[in-house]
Amino acid sequence: MGNRELEVLQYLATGMSNQAIADQLFLSLAAVKWHARNIYGKLEVNNRTQAVARARELRLLS
Repeated sequence: MGNRELEVLQYLATGMSNQAIADQLFLSLAAVKWHARNIYGKLEVNNRTQAVARARELRLLS
């Protein structure tokens, strides 16, 4: 997983909206959604709740 994806994943774990993440990382909303879809695919999940849980299992998040 790339550095930007890990940054997005960390913000997803905080419960921030996609728009808030975009604002925080100076990205477009479309870019955040693109990263989120990549994260979901790599973690083999369907949503942010599952992504955060899987990332914690894999120790990608504390």
